[in-house]
Parts: sequence; structure tokens; C-alpha cells
Amino acid sequence: MSAAALAPAVAAARSGVSPGRRMRMGVFCVGLGVLTAWTLSLGISASSRATIEFNAGDALSLSPLTIPVRSVNLALALVCILAGGYMVARRQGRHSFALLGLGLVAFALAFVIWAARGTSLDFTGMLQLTLADAIPLMFGAMSGVMCERSGVINIAIEGQFLAGAFLGAVIASSAGSLWLGVAAAAGGGALMGAILAFLVLRYQADQIIVGVVVVTFATGLTDFLTTQVLNNHQTTLNSPSTFPDIAVPLLDRIPVLGPVVFDQNVFGYMAICLVVFLQVALFRTRWGLRVRAVGEHPRAAETVGISVISVRYFNVIAGGAVGGLGGAVFTIGGTGSFTSEISSGLGYVALAAMIFGRWIPFRAAAATLLFGFANCLQNFLSVLNVPIPPPFLEMAPYLVTILAVAGLVGRVRPPAADGQPYVRG
Repeated sequence: MSAAALAPAVAAARSGVSPGRRMRMGVFCVGLGVLTAWTLSLGISASSRATIEFNAGDALSLSPLTIPVRSVNLALALVCILAGGYMVARRQGRHSFALLGLGLVAFALAFVIWAARGTSLDFTGMLQLTLADAIPLMFGAMSGVMCERSGVINIAIEGQFLAGAFLGAVIASSAGSLWLGVAAAAGGGALMGAILAFLVLRYQADQIIVGVVVVTFATGLTDFLTTQVLNNHQTTLNSPSTFPDIAVPLLDRIPVLGPVVFDQNVFGYMAICLVVFLQVALFRTRWGLRVRAVGEHPRAAETVGISVISVRYFNVIAGGAVGGLGGAVFTIGGTGSFTSEISSGLGYVALAAMIFGRWIPFRAAAATLLFGFANCLQNFLSVLNVPIPPPFLEMAPYLVTILAVAGLVGRVRPPAADGQPYVRG
């Protein structure tokens, strides 16, 4: 076979995207562009205007921006079409997901501008809510990355969320210390991780079934304790204080991004630092090399002296602790009290974000922002009185999850040994 014939396969291998999938992604982007142009631009009055406001907190003020909706959305539609057309025309290169992301961002901006026509939109507030909704998902996605990079499927993120949220609220209330609540939340998630690790590593049980069992166990236990204990001792066991926002001096005054990124509570900063730490640790340290070796070729890793079972135990339990911290975001990092099923299935959304991000921390974190935006969008659209039925707005985060994982990602390649029991030879 000639070098010219091998070139497409080599390019696809390097980019991780097959030519066929790249073609479908390109067509999808072009379709988004056409939809944007037809419905969000040409379908409205040429005189329509939208006012975008950027001010929040103590950030340096920016004047509101009034923009012509039709012309701006036409430009954004063109961005979608060009990004998709480039993928369709070339079908090579390593920028497919960047181009897809560009198209999705352009479409999202066009949709927001269309929804805000004739009124004003607090753009900084939308970004703040997007990041706030993404924070627990980041913890959940990082929990999944830690487990699955070592070869253990983590369906139990939802259970880790619930355990962390419950224990965080109870311990912080009874002990009067938020930091003890954080430690208890991490411990609760670690316990769920330990149950998962023990059953799948000691007894080689089916990892997906065990994950579902852990979620069911955590859901039933927290529901029972809420009904029988918390509801009768609401003041003493379920009324913790919450972490306040902490502004970073000077940085919080940066227009637009300052109030969004540098005016967070403890969990916001922890999530951002965790994503950076895992990205560096997995791909730039000896520990990360060992974890990836165990997740890809456990037999080969064992032959060079790496204890596959020990690495997996550590990662699953530590990943569970990270998931527990994500659960604490719902209580001592948010509402201040625990209610039954407070995480509302977001553990599965975090799992989807991890898959959409292809088991890479930075990409998974970007995926959580996409889902966070979908969640906050329903709130803003309801405030703007957009003529979309409320049930459809409530479906938005989960619909985006389905489209992202099934429609856009398609078949993905997880770590080669992910979900495969390992028995020492």
C-alpha cells in the first residue's frame, strides 16, 4: 500500500477522529449554521436589537452593548458553516473537536442573542451561573477520570454525590465546622469508592452492575435517613452554614471574567485546581504514567513491577473522595441543607461529560461547562419569557447530554483495560 493511501488513516489515528466521523461532525456544524441563519437571523425583524450587560460586583465597568440581532447572528451562522465546511473539505488534521466547539459556541451565542432581542441580558451573570452549575460536574468528571484511567468503570458517581452531600450537611451542622463537613463528604465518597473497589477488584464482579448497586444503595440509605432522622432534627443536623465567596484581590476586577472565575467559594477554586492538577499529574508525572499503563496494559505494567490491584484500589477510593466533594457542593457549598436525591441524576451527567471529554481532564472540564450552560440556559430563557414550553426547558441539560455523547462523540476509545477484571497470572 502506498504512502498516499496510508495518509488518511495516519491522520485519523493522530487526531483520534475517523474521516467518516469528521464528515458527520462537519455536516452537523453546517446544519447548525443553516439553522442559525434561517431561524435566528433571517426569521426575525431587521430592526431587532439586544442589549448585553457585562457588569457584576466590583469589576471594572463596561458600557452595555446594543447589537443588531440579525446581522450578528448571520455572522455567527457563517462561523458555524465555515467550521463545518472546513472539516468536510479537508477531513484531515487534529482540530476537529476545536472546530466543533467553535461551531457550538457560535450557535449558543446566536441563540442567547436571539432570546434577548428587545430586552437586556446579564451576560456576566449567565457565565457565573454556568460555572456554578458546572462545579459539581467537574468533581464528578474528575472522579470518573481517576477511576477509568486505571481501568475501573465508575457508574457510582451519583452515589458518591449523595453520600458526600448527606455527610457534609450532617457533620457540618452537628460539629459546627464547615471544614469537618468537607472532610466527612470526602470520606463518604471514599466509602462508596471503597465498596465499588472491593467488589470489582476482590471478587471481579461486573463493574457496571456494582456501580448501579452502589447508587441504589446510597439513594435508598440517604432517603431513609432523611425521612427518619433529618426531618425530625432539621435544626441540629440539617442546617449547616455555607462557604462564602472569596474574591481574589485585583483579579476579581477584570471585566467579565473577573467576577466569574476569581470570585468563587472554596469549592470553585478546588475544582479548578483539581482539573489542572489531574491534567499535569496524568500526563507529566510517574504516577500518571503508572495509572495510564494499568488502564491500558495491566499485564505489561505488572511485569515491570507495578501492582495493578494497588493502583486501582487507590484510584477508585481517591476518585470516590473527589466525587464526595462534588456532593458537598450541593449542600455546604450551595443550598445549605440536604434533601432526598439532591443531586438529581447529575452524577450521570458528569459521567457523560467525562466520556465527551475522552477521559482527558481539560476536555472533560470543558464538557461540564457545556452542560452547565445548558442548565443555566433554562433559567435565563424562563426569565426572558421565551415562547418555549417549560418542560422542554427542563429537558435541556439532559437533551444536551444525549446529543453530545450519542450524537457527536459516537464511538469512542476508552482506556483499553477499562472495565476488564484483572487476575494476577
